[in-house]
Amino acid sequence: MNDRPRMRRSAPHADRPALELTLALRIQAKRWRELVDLRRRVADATQAALAVAPVTPLEGAELSLLMTDDKRIRVVNRDWRGFDKPTNVLSFPAAPLERIASSPVLGDIVLAYETIAREAQEEGKDFGDHVSHLVIHGLLHLLGEDHETPAQAERMEALEIAALARLGIADPYADSEPLAPTPVLSTAS
Repeated sequence: MNDRPRMRRSAPHADRPALELTLALRIQAKRWRELVDLRRRVADATQAALAVAPVTPLEGAELSLLMTDDKRIRVVNRDWRGFDKPTNVLSFPAAPLERIASSPVLGDIVLAYETIAREAQEEGKDFGDHVSHLVIHGLLHLLGEDHETPAQAERMEALEIAALARLGIADPYADSEPLAPTPVLSTAS
């Protein structure tokens, strides 16, 4: 299966010209394949993050996304970060921040289905919206954003909220009553 299409933003935003990236999407866990709109959701989230990111990557730069499960992400988290537990998203930049804008490869984002589904259900979020949020979060990490300090967290959250707003997704950090989530699985017609 060759999952390396070119992504294009449907309409350029006034604040930044359209940017084309190469998306390498690898689906390693079957549950991800059950989501009908996964490729479009990932592409839209990526473009929304690029529209608000302070760093503009190289035209055509490659972004790799691995859609996996808790078992596999736990191994990656343990081996690369020293945390022997599953997590929702991991990001691995391909270049240091000072070179990311000219790097032909942005890096890798790894997403775990079960953790994301569990979080969405517990927090009353739409599963697809939560996936979009985590793709944006992961890409912002690749572009140098972090949340280690309160100031960094505030800045990164503001960027995430702005990117999500471009997709019509509500602020995930707002203190509000959760909406009833949509079912995690979609069926193809």
